[in-house]
Amino acid sequence: MIAKLIEKEIPYTGRELTSHWAYRRFGLLGDSIVAFCGSCELPVERMADLEDIRADAPIRSARMLHFIVEHFGTALETAVLRQRLLICLIAELLNRPGEVVRIVRKGDDLYRGEGKLSVSIAVQSPVSAMIHVGLNVVTEGTPVKTAGLVELGVVPEELAEKVLSRYREEMEGVARARCKVRGVP
Repeated sequence: MIAKLIEKEIPYTGRELTSHWAYRRFGLLGDSIVAFCGSCELPVERMADLEDIRADAPIRSARMLHFIVEHFGTALETAVLRQRLLICLIAELLNRPGEVVRIVRKGDDLYRGEGKLSVSIAVQSPVSAMIHVGLNVVTEGTPVKTAGLVELGVVPEELAEKVLSRYREEMEGVARARCKVRGVP
């Protein structure tokens, strides 16, 4: 599993959720997780979530911390489970002991109180499964009530490094766990 933080701002438009994006853009061949900050402008015609399409609910944010994950040879159900694992890892890192208002996971999204902190989707491409998680850095200009990393006092790049490391460790741990178990009759 290759993990990389991109320091350059990259706007998220939905086109990043295509097979081999990390390879074409950054030369990362194989399973990968890439993090970067940038705006998010996702019109309905480029969305993958049918419920959001039916609701005519575009996604917009002036600045988000984005994670793009690609796993080859993975079915969509496995990708959805990995998407939820990634969301849980992020919630663990954001929830600090003694916090009065905690980050809560509802399905594949994170909330702080009534404010939605994340957007998230898992999709199947012809050769891989892909995940996008976007965390609002700021809340201005969003079409729904949101929470942002700035109001939590979180530096996006520092969080990104921790998430990249934890997700890579989890995937490597899963691979080891698969190999260390003997068959049973």
